[in-house]
Amino acid sequence: MNKVAIHNLGCKVNSYESESMEQLLKKAGFEIIPFDENEVADIYIINTCSVTNIADRKSRQMLHKAKKMNPDAIVIAAGCYVNADVEKAAQDNSVDIVLGNNNKINIVEVIRQYCQDHNKNRLVTDINSESSYEELKIDEVNEHTRAYIKIQDGCNQFCSYCIIPYTRGRIRSRLLPDILDEVRVLVEKGYKEIVLTGIHLSSYGMDNNCGSLLEVIVELSKIDKLERIRLGSLEPRIITEEFVSTISSISKVCPHFHLSLQSGCDTVLKRMNRKYNSKEYYEKCTILRKYYDNPAITTDIIVGFPGETNEEFNITEEFIKKVNFYEVHVFKYSRRKGTLADKMPDQIDDVIKTERSNILLSLTSHMKKEYIESYIGTTQKVLVEEKSIIDGNEYSYGYTPNYIRVHFPSDEKIRIKSNVDIKLLSVDECGIVTGHLV
Repeated sequence: MNKVAIHNLGCKVNSYESESMEQLLKKAGFEIIPFDENEVADIYIINTCSVTNIADRKSRQMLHKAKKMNPDAIVIAAGCYVNADVEKAAQDNSVDIVLGNNNKINIVEVIRQYCQDHNKNRLVTDINSESSYEELKIDEVNEHTRAYIKIQDGCNQFCSYCIIPYTRGRIRSRLLPDILDEVRVLVEKGYKEIVLTGIHLSSYGMDNNCGSLLEVIVELSKIDKLERIRLGSLEPRIITEEFVSTISSISKVCPHFHLSLQSGCDTVLKRMNRKYNSKEYYEKCTILRKYYDNPAITTDIIVGFPGETNEEFNITEEFIKKVNFYEVHVFKYSRRKGTLADKMPDQIDDVIKTERSNILLSLTSHMKKEYIESYIGTTQKVLVEEKSIIDGNEYSYGYTPNYIRVHFPSDEKIRIKSNVDIKLLSVDECGIVTGHLV
């Protein structure tokens, strides 16, 4: 019973935790194999997601698929789907072990215990009473050049559409020395870029005396050989004069900021229980542009939130144009049982959601191309992430600090993880940028 296959669903935090469980199992002598129908595992771990009803369904499907792949295997349901409804997960005949959030660090012990007694096991604590950060860590990552570093868990926001505070619990921050130690190990192994991530990254440090997100960034910038620090999704409130003036003086911080928006209409934001209005949000973008020359500002938008009128949608569309984002990730509102929004009247028809989504997708495609075109003719640092052969010619691919993906003719002298100067020559209709080595 030593072959383990792990399948991850959901966010970058989940991905980090899956990689951490994988490394714990490797160190304990387990063999990690792909989650593939052509390979039979003894143990399947599905690190689940529960952000929407659709994510719940996908989590159940993958659990059932794992049991079909090997009916004799141990199937473990881990993560948010479990915390959303422990009893439902535990009663699933395809599931042998349920493992909640803040318990994934015990993965090896849970498997060994099950192998001894074969009793259906559950290790799920009351996530809403958890106050300690789960000390998962990694010393290698599956990506070639960048490493996502989880530094925070939980959320206290309680947006009306979101189940995450109930599946991840209250905010919990990782100690700064642990963050620095992990990053130093990864940098020594050749990783050039780290991405700070968490369930609600902006709240880092608000639960204890371990500092602030700004302090984390400043201390990380002092690590030799670390070339880039990229920030995960941020709440607008963290963007202050002090915050931006400080990070703009640190050359390692990438000028790429994902500021969560969800709607550009104040009445919708209020129904969502967001903690800002459109005027405050715009002021934050203005601060970023005061200290950075043409930063990449990206965001998320939910269309079809309950009660969203045509007028409210039009206000959002105009606000997106006003901000002039680099990119907008558009999501159609998905009902989630257990949230306030699920019970709201005036749920929007899927046809209308799709129409509104298509309008914003067309808009963001135009804005993205326009933003990229503003850099054509300039020379940018590109961190090489992969190589490929096309029609007998070798090409390298990578990203600029502001997250423009570039491909360019390459050779054996250019190595993955190298940071090279590339002149950006052109962008096609799909937003793919071609450049050449300077």
